[in-house]
Amino acid sequence: MPGMAGSNALALAPDVLVRGAGAVGLAAALALARQGLRVALLGQPTAPSISTPGSTPGGTDIRAYALNGASVDLLTELKVWEAIPAAARTQVHEMRIEGDDGASVLEFSAWNSALAELAWIVDAAALDAALREAVRFAPHIERVAAPVSASLTLLAEGKDSATRAALGSRMVRRSYGHQAIAARLEATRPHAGLARQWFRAPDVLALLPMDQPRHDHGLALVWSVPDERVAQLLALTDEAFEAELAQATAGAAGELRLIGARAAWPLSIGRAEPLHGPGWLLLGDAAHVVHPLAGQGLNLGLADVASLARILTERESWRSPGDVRLLARHARARAGDTLAMGTLTDGLLHLFSHPSPWARELRNRGLGLVNHLPPLKRLLTRAALGR
Repeated sequence: MPGMAGSNALALAPDVLVRGAGAVGLAAALALARQGLRVALLGQPTAPSISTPGSTPGGTDIRAYALNGASVDLLTELKVWEAIPAAARTQVHEMRIEGDDGASVLEFSAWNSALAELAWIVDAAALDAALREAVRFAPHIERVAAPVSASLTLLAEGKDSATRAALGSRMVRRSYGHQAIAARLEATRPHAGLARQWFRAPDVLALLPMDQPRHDHGLALVWSVPDERVAQLLALTDEAFEAELAQATAGAAGELRLIGARAAWPLSIGRAEPLHGPGWLLLGDAAHVVHPLAGQGLNLGLADVASLARILTERESWRSPGDVRLLARHARARAGDTLAMGTLTDGLLHLFSHPSPWARELRNRGLGLVNHLPPLKRLLTRAALGR
């Protein structure tokens, strides 16, 4: 059974058991509790460890989330967005993507699309803290130390969920043979709300604007490199690593200085099957994993939450939250977006990492072509916003 009675069973049986206290699990608990559903939350927040993706050997979480408009709308509705410190959320007004010929460029601008911003870059630790605080004061949510029986069990335990396997769902995952190196940087030039990304086969390097630790001069680094180079880059002194960054970015963002340690984690693409069963449903990375080059991982998870909350709000009065027809509705509603994002990021990565001359010519010509088609750029921008 998805939920089993524990010694700390609630006085009233919960409607929903959420397994997982990461960003997606916390958001799901908040969203469903707002409907008056009784929610049991299993999974205590713990300090990040060296084995936690995005955490340094000292246990510091250096992840940064790129959140689209739909994710911000959900967090605003949950009364979480404004609780995040202003310095921990930075607007992206422009994006510049460069190919590996040194000349091909694709640029996006919020101003040209009549938008306030293209995205927000958010400190992961600050978002998680705001979600935990909201849960602490939310009615209808109770933390539990062991599984309890519920009409619906939501699995938001991440890509390595053990409960998923126990329920007979299998994550079919393919490794990219790459790892993401993350770090926080300070630049001599102000970022001015500009996100930069370089495709230098086989690497993908992104510098994301962050107002931490210094307003308008902070950056979050996400650098996808082949497995065989990871240990070498992590072993470099700070000065040598900064020199590698200077070469990779050609100094476009100014001189870059490391703030703290570096972290790395393996990259893969995967999708679980089945996504739901009688009384249980997978959410977030437990359901699907994509490459971070488009920054859509958490956005997909929060979109899962928004979809489920909408379907449960609209459900027939005689259906319980765990009704298999409701879960099937959610799965159908999310299938297109998750498949499209996985296919897009996978295709882009293979195109931009392929060493052959024809692939190099195709990708660089493609960047230049799209850059000269404003209607297509506006369409891509709106799609990325999730609205």
